[in-house]
Amino acid sequence: MHKPAPTNFPVHDLIRHRWSPRAFSDKPVDREILASLFEAARWAPSSNNEQPWAYFVATKDNAEDFAKMVGVLVEFNADWAKNAPVLLLAVSRLKFPNGNPNRNAFYDTGAATALLSVEATARGLAVHQMAGFDPAKAKQVFEIPEDCEPIAAIAIGFPGDPSSLSQKLKDRENAPRTRKPLTEFVMSGRWGHTSPIVSK
Repeated sequence: MHKPAPTNFPVHDLIRHRWSPRAFSDKPVDREILASLFEAARWAPSSNNEQPWAYFVATKDNAEDFAKMVGVLVEFNADWAKNAPVLLLAVSRLKFPNGNPNRNAFYDTGAATALLSVEATARGLAVHQMAGFDPAKAKQVFEIPEDCEPIAAIAIGFPGDPSSLSQKLKDRENAPRTRKPLTEFVMSGRWGHTSPIVSK
């Protein structure tokens, strides 16, 4: 299923076609392709080149790891994400090696995950990122150090058939894609003053 973004200005097709479905095929994702997704994340920009991201990865061919990953999701997300062939947990290291806090850690981890998502789109994969998981449970289950914070769970796989979803989720899957207009978040001079670059 393809749902290209209805953009107001031209963007690359990889951006137009990146979206977050909940219906996934059971087709496995090759290890080499997954490695390329992490390679894309590896080359994201970061403050002081700290690269504060880390990813836990679980595929369905490792039932124990996959069950652990599903187990930290909230029930709503677990119900559909368990059908994806790959689940990730994105983690940020919150301090620099000298012990100082890295206030850009979340931002940089998001940048890495954005590049991972674009690489996935280029390979015909879908990526759905989730805030709905239990961070405290994830830290315990995966023995994540105190100075690191799990910030997103991620489902990856080939797009599936929306008819496999519950009616509520099927309606979401088939709903038109929407975004805030550029005039709400591109500003100049002062807060709330729309930049003339995007004004009509």
